[in-house]
Amino acid sequence: MKLVAGNSNRPLAEAISAYLNVPLAKAQVKRFADMEVFVEIQENVRGEDVFIIQSTSYPTNDHLMELLIITDALRRASARRITAVIPYFGYARQDRKPASRSPISAKLVANMITHAGVDRVLTLDLHAGQIQGFFDIPTDNLFAAPILARDIKEHLDGGNRMVVSPDVGGVVRARALAKRIDAQLAIVDKRRDRPGESEVMNIIGDVSGRSCILVDDIVDSGGTLVNAADALLANGAKEVYAYITHGVLSGGAVARIASSRLKALVITDSIMPTEAVKAAHNIRVISIASLMGEAIGRTATESSVSSLFD
Repeated sequence: MKLVAGNSNRPLAEAISAYLNVPLAKAQVKRFADMEVFVEIQENVRGEDVFIIQSTSYPTNDHLMELLIITDALRRASARRITAVIPYFGYARQDRKPASRSPISAKLVANMITHAGVDRVLTLDLHAGQIQGFFDIPTDNLFAAPILARDIKEHLDGGNRMVVSPDVGGVVRARALAKRIDAQLAIVDKRRDRPGESEVMNIIGDVSGRSCILVDDIVDSGGTLVNAADALLANGAKEVYAYITHGVLSGGAVARIASSRLKALVITDSIMPTEAVKAAHNIRVISIASLMGEAIGRTATESSVSSLFD
């Protein structure tokens, strides 16, 4: 087995390497002067089972091209099997046609990865589960819920917890986490009465006196979380936390979260945290290295990964 790391999240790749006790393969992934991606695998991979660890996070296009070119380099070097380990799968939010003449970018990216020569994909908390079907190769979609649930149990009072979905679309995910930690479920129903007017948020469920836990797969601008936290507190919630798998946190999101009434935002390191994220007083990062490392190890030995969902 060989592990190859792109530049998207080197600390996570090194943590996975340490968990598996397998050193990262020697490889150069750098840029020409005009910013073209240059890749050179500097050790023999012929006949090897190779895992490329690369999130397609910001800058998404650069990291996607790195993944494709690393794959091509390994394929031409006669690797036996190539698995793309993509902790955060970019373009996943474009998984359908919401309007006429719009693309389904998630399918396009899946096709690119497949045609580049990847034999298998290992990812985490896809924005929409059906994206697995966009790939014509085996795809394992792991869940961060076991790690999030463990952290919640360690840090929050057990008898007073309530899991909250920030929108109707995330109810299935929130219900699954609520079941894991034996908590009740509430839903934030947001709607616009008229175009151009601000969203009106209604809370479905009694959150009075509760420690509320907002759960979602992606936090980008942070606006939905901040507004949902305000609405929950206005309805009598004791305090509000947010547990999100992928901390995209673009633009002024970190400052927005830091100045909000959220007690804490907990994200995983599927996307490498920026210095601003590390410095924020109410943002905490937990590692998925053991989860991804265990899945990689089991894939290499042809063992079942289904128990990782429990």
